[in-house]
Amino acid sequence: MKYQQLENLECGWKWQYLIKKWKDGEAVTRHIDSSEAEAAVKLLQKIEHEPTLVLEWIDNHMSLELDNKMKQAIRAKRKRHFNAEQIHTKKKSIDLDYRVWEKLSFRANELGCTLSDAIEYLLSEASRSEKASKAVSNLKEDLSKLLSD
Repeated sequence: MKYQQLENLECGWKWQYLIKKWKDGEAVTRHIDSSEAEAAVKLLQKIEHEPTLVLEWIDNHMSLELDNKMKQAIRAKRKRHFNAEQIHTKKKSIDLDYRVWEKLSFRANELGCTLSDAIEYLLSEASRSEKASKAVSNLKEDLSKLLSD
């Protein structure tokens, strides 16, 4: 396994996941009786900082429908957590208008590369073009100075 599982950290994530789902109005318990479900949620709220009890609560009370979803969410969270430790694997985001994204995507497809590679390529091309333009304007100035003398 590429990403290490840290029980204390992941129990906190599981607790947060369950509380968020509960606050969003989803059924987090397998109990049919509403009083049992309420008691189980109250217990869950109390055990936030006790990882072993959170795992025990999951085994005893969590809805079976949430099991796979929570595993996927925790796996994704684990990946993001470990990728964020190094700058080159940390996820970055930029806000693009749709039309800009569409043009960039089209250009990336033409170049056969990723969006990041396309941005890098376009920036380097713009830099080269700017340097060439400055060199041409400097040559024109020098030539006009020579001709006017």
